[in-house]
Amino acid sequence: MRRTNQHSALRTPRAVTLRRVTGRQVDAVANPRTLSGPCQAWPAESGFIREVLDRIGDKWTMLVVSTLGDGPLRYTDLHASIPGISQRMLTVTLKALERDGLLTRTAFPEVPPRVVYELTDLGRSLSDAVLAMASWAVAHYEEVAAQRRVHDITGVGREGA
Repeated sequence: MRRTNQHSALRTPRAVTLRRVTGRQVDAVANPRTLSGPCQAWPAESGFIREVLDRIGDKWTMLVVSTLGDGPLRYTDLHASIPGISQRMLTVTLKALERDGLLTRTAFPEVPPRVVYELTDLGRSLSDAVLAMASWAVAHYEEVAAQRRVHDITGVGREGA
């Protein structure tokens, strides 16, 4: 049985009003809110969309996809190409991407074993978006760093130093 708070949100196309758990509307108590953003166009059961966004928005996923965008790589070459990623995190990320159909893992029966990872068509379709975000980060990292320094001095919601 799903538990609810004393008040829960009832979504309407343009406003949110509060209702009591009993279902009675709270008249003049709640102020209507304007809802915006892409979430409003998603189906009510949009949990899976958020899961996909969590997967593709993960920093290691973005780095793996952008690295494999140049072509297939062996595990050791992929690991060496992504500074700071642990073997465990690379393995976890690769398994998740393979499960989601974004890459393939090909193991060759050789001694020593050889494993190659390659983006699927679905993974390549994500590659352009990932590379665009990486390009934005390269172009704007100095501005972001400067804003962080200012924020560290002034704090949240305060003006001046």
